[in-house]
Amino acid sequence: MGLEYVDRSYLNLFQLKLQHELGVVGFFKHHRGFPIVSSALMDPITKKVVADSHRFVTDRGVDLVDFKRGERKDDIAASYRAGHDGVSDAVLAVLFVGRAQEKYRVFRTEKRRNPDTGSTYPRMVRSTAMVNHFYFYGFDADIGPFFPY
Repeated sequence: MGLEYVDRSYLNLFQLKLQHELGVVGFFKHHRGFPIVSSALMDPITKKVVADSHRFVTDRGVDLVDFKRGERKDDIAASYRAGHDGVSDAVLAVLFVGRAQEKYRVFRTEKRRNPDTGSTYPRMVRSTAMVNHFYFYGFDADIGPFFPY
């Protein structure tokens, strides 16, 4: 008989509709009110998330750790957890924020040409890109180590 246990909690956050091209188009046209959809509209949102992540690191005084290629994130997290005894003034504490550049599925705008009229139009398509991911590693007095991903 094997023994299984969970040594941390994972929280995966995503919006199902934004996992498909038409969902992204609908988000920008109907939710944000843009008449034409382009992946360029994602840039201000991305910049805000990055700025907010950096502000969180600065305001909380936690380390921003740049993960290097081939480095195991869990090993680095273990070293931070080793220095945390589970007792804190706060019930919930972020131990550090990790940043890694990883290949990820993204949406891009490509110019397409109508075969009948020859006119061009934008088309949202899936692609891949190297993007920065921010990982918030924390400790909760009730559940122990966690990180939302």
